[in-house]
Amino acid sequence: MISHIACVFRTRRELSHIGKMWVALVFGLVMALSATAHAEHNYFIGAGRADITGPAAEVNMMGYANPSQKTAGIHFRLYSRAFVVAYARNASRVVFVSADVAMISQLVKIEVVKQLRVLYGSLYSTENVCLSSIHTHSGPAGFLQYLLYDITSLGFVEESFQAIVAGIVESIKRAHDSLRPGSVFLNEGELLDTNINRSPTAYENNPAVERESYQHNVDKEMVVLKLVAGTQPIGMISWFAVHCTSMNNTNTMISGDNKGYASYLFEKEMNSGRLPGEGDFVAAFAQANEGDVSPNTRGPHCLDTGLPCDANSSTCNGKSELCVASGPGVDMVDSTRIIGERQYVKALALYNTAVRQLTGPVDFRHQSVDMTDVRVITPDGATAKTCLPAMGYSFAAGTTDGPGAFDFSQGTTESNPMWNLIRNFIKKPSVEQQRCQQPKPILLDTGEISFPYAWQPSIVELQLLRVGDLVIAAVPGEFSTMSGRRVMSNITATLRQHGFTNATKTVVAGLSNTYSSYITTFEEYQVQRYEGASTIYGPHTLQAYVQHFHQLALALATNASVEPGPAPPDLHSKQLSFLTPVIYDNPPLGKSFGQVIADASPVYYVNSTVTVTYVSGHPRNNFMTGATFLTVERWLPEQSSWVVDYTDASWETRFEWTRTSSILGHSTITVFWTIPPSAPSGGYRIKHFGFRKSLSGKTYPYSGASSKFVVKADISSHGNAQTPTADEYYARVGLTTGDQADSSERRRLILLNRTILKNKLRKRKRL
Repeated sequence: MISHIACVFRTRRELSHIGKMWVALVFGLVMALSATAHAEHNYFIGAGRADITGPAAEVNMMGYANPSQKTAGIHFRLYSRAFVVAYARNASRVVFVSADVAMISQLVKIEVVKQLRVLYGSLYSTENVCLSSIHTHSGPAGFLQYLLYDITSLGFVEESFQAIVAGIVESIKRAHDSLRPGSVFLNEGELLDTNINRSPTAYENNPAVERESYQHNVDKEMVVLKLVAGTQPIGMISWFAVHCTSMNNTNTMISGDNKGYASYLFEKEMNSGRLPGEGDFVAAFAQANEGDVSPNTRGPHCLDTGLPCDANSSTCNGKSELCVASGPGVDMVDSTRIIGERQYVKALALYNTAVRQLTGPVDFRHQSVDMTDVRVITPDGATAKTCLPAMGYSFAAGTTDGPGAFDFSQGTTESNPMWNLIRNFIKKPSVEQQRCQQPKPILLDTGEISFPYAWQPSIVELQLLRVGDLVIAAVPGEFSTMSGRRVMSNITATLRQHGFTNATKTVVAGLSNTYSSYITTFEEYQVQRYEGASTIYGPHTLQAYVQHFHQLALALATNASVEPGPAPPDLHSKQLSFLTPVIYDNPPLGKSFGQVIADASPVYYVNSTVTVTYVSGHPRNNFMTGATFLTVERWLPEQSSWVVDYTDASWETRFEWTRTSSILGHSTITVFWTIPPSAPSGGYRIKHFGFRKSLSGKTYPYSGASSKFVVKADISSHGNAQTPTADEYYARVGLTTGDQADSSERRRLILLNRTILKNKLRKRKRL
């Protein structure tokens, strides 16, 4: 609060040099501070955050469906961020969760609610808990229960699933435990230069009169919720439509992409002096109607010529893999930084100037719907129906954010005899299915396959959450820009027609509760770009959603109940997995776990990168949940102690894991720390923590440290009351230094190394 007021006074002193735009900003900030200070606390609010990073090695990443893209380290950690809003302490409440994952699995929702029921009885349920995702493409895969989405991850990955479930439940517990009287404020504004439409030819197929109602072919509006308990800010939720595909399909480091980085920056600002993932303030950058929205603002160009790609097919000389969108940065990490920073800066400005206080009931409506046979009334008054799920040819072409392979291209509306032959070997679509999905040429007839279990969902969850005049529409997939607009406008109009105020605001929370791929408009579907080919329930999918959300909105406005609908299946017991487990770890001859094999240099300067390589165990032995695989520590001479300045959740660090020998169980971890301008001068060291797996299957912690090195910078080294000493941090997160193997295990390792040495000597003698 004091820092914000000081900022206002500084701004006022410099007013003559700033201009009229800043006058409005300062006035809004003063009004926001005044409103916050004098607001009546009409809700009970809570916020919580928990680690959901999961397996950081040898697990396929979810999003690009690239089998070779497997986790091999961490750039920064993934989190679940939960918010509870109640009308009174024991009255109606809603839970909104934004998780740093690719999408929300139906099975994750089922298991989270199951565990919440054990903890809280009927307080939290399927109906009032919304799980949404940011849609990062740089997190571990294998957590969805439908076969198609787990093929590239070699089936279901229990490790990914459990890490996500446990973290989401923990974040909700922390939000529940922090519940206190508070106020909720709403603000909205325009954010430019941060997103583009990646399928503009499909968007252009929408009616001209509809397109003329909007200035842009993607939504530029950001909506921000500000949560304040007394005068203490506790949370922020931002909704803005942009794919988390700044990190491309060559990346192997776990990353929250642009939205994860925006959360990192906002929480760093509000939890001053705390390490990432710590501090009471929680900032979520939630997803919206991002189906056709890319962060790669330079647009698609041909890799071989540098020229723009073909507009509708997104090909270069007939090849989709040569058409790639990039920017605005010099590389994918820089682009992630820029797009994340732009969202953060806008959200912070909207947060600081939010004066519209939400009042009124907290409520919700929820319904499960079988989307495979919904009767719809089309805009011209005709009747139609949805279809069993199916994926079209253009699905295999990928997008300009991550192209596919072979000879597939976007915009394909005719089938190919060769690919049909291969398709029919898996399942030939029925005549009815082909007719229903027209003009989509079916590549995978997922809805008519049930072996070994369902390939895509039939039953999805639809949900509305209300906090005063704000309504959150939780949608089970990736809605295109115009699809989201139609849903939001229909919900808002329905609510206003039945007693809600004209100030009522509706937002779309994308990829929530269930994942059912994409949802385009009827007109966009006809073009069969990637998004249309991935609209699994056919050309009338969107109209079915519009109708059902209309009924939910009507029930919400009139205080009527709705039928719960058919329960989604729990397929956990049927999941297949072919991911190889970690067998054992073993250091090279003469080496030990945690030993440095490539040390730091003696001296570094700001903006240079420190690199240290260690003998390591497999990161899947322990995810270090809530802890870290690395620390960057600074020496404080006046305290004769090390303090922890950075962890593996920090933007400035990353680590890369390499399996140097699968047979012998050898691997290394290389830690990178890019020294920021804010780093003080002084002595530093980098430590690595991990677990190794023995031949018996037991795991043991180990650690190692680099040599001390010096950073020369303009800032002098000093302590910080919020910065923990190394020992305090180790104790808090449960890190153990040294190798904790028992004597019998040490003997087994010695014998194993002797055997390896003997085998090598025998081979040399033969030669």
